[in-house]
Amino acid sequence: MSKRIVITGGGGFLGSHLTKRLLDEGNSVVCIDNFFTSCKRTIEPFLVNPAYELITHDIIDPVFVTEVDQIYNMACPAAPGHYQFNPVRTTKTSVMGVINMLGMAKATGARILQASTSEVYGDPTVSPQPESYRGNVNPIGRRACYDEGKRAAETLFFDYHRENKVDIRVARIFNTYGPNMHPFDGRVVSNFIRQALAGEDITIFGEGLQTRSFCYVSDLIDGLIRLMNVDDFTGPVNIGNPHERTILDLAEHVIDLTGTGSKLVRKPLPPDDPMQRCPNISLASERLGWSPEVDLRDGLAKTIEYFASLDLSEWTPPTPYWEAPPVA
Repeated sequence: MSKRIVITGGGGFLGSHLTKRLLDEGNSVVCIDNFFTSCKRTIEPFLVNPAYELITHDIIDPVFVTEVDQIYNMACPAAPGHYQFNPVRTTKTSVMGVINMLGMAKATGARILQASTSEVYGDPTVSPQPESYRGNVNPIGRRACYDEGKRAAETLFFDYHRENKVDIRVARIFNTYGPNMHPFDGRVVSNFIRQALAGEDITIFGEGLQTRSFCYVSDLIDGLIRLMNVDDFTGPVNIGNPHERTILDLAEHVIDLTGTGSKLVRKPLPPDDPMQRCPNISLASERLGWSPEVDLRDGLAKTIEYFASLDLSEWTPPTPYWEAPPVA
């Protein structure tokens, strides 16, 4: 049966893919986005669809949509260059914005999903990270506005669930990549591809031996939708690819797939950069029947094709921190 679904941050990387999937399934979608880090070109194909509605708004300020079945709260700058540009506002999005969205869910009886993050684990001392691991986060570092903001958001979700019986879902999203990524977001996949296509040197921080697990966007969206639609399971649950790879390995794949003559250059590691990031997805497999399917090289090839098609002048100019060390 068709549902009326609100997506905050619906114009962003993940939000735009989620929108397409939900519209294709016959739902109506209300997108709420202030386009601080996203580009309106990602939603242009939806504007002619009568089942799609756009509300240009920042969820830090109150907003209300009636007759809602589901809410995906995807709003928050997710790349270091963006969330460090205005760290106080980043925290407000994860606290005030989340309170506003939980209030909407409470009033309408909608089920609400929080797009949380693997960053709640900080620089982990346990790998792979299970949902039971409580993390190793620096609460006063440059990354804390995002890390601690998302941790606070999870707290609010579970308090609203316990006190007000709000029907919640919490997904901890690990490194995701694919078409519609912002080319200047400062994340490692977008940085490497953009540098390689331009024939520039590819910047490696440290020795490149820090690890990440890269999940293609279609797999991630499938996991989110499964979580939203399963009954009697709030999460939190890890959604990500469990195949751990070094940053150096990623750079070598990008160089090979683009055929670039780019060389690797090394710079010092930034503070609080996690050395390992890999999800334990046993819970997602057991409760959602989910696991990723897209191979890294196949996903990178599709992402490179997308980046090669971009006119970078159409994108919002990078924030002052866009050249900060990429943190995947």
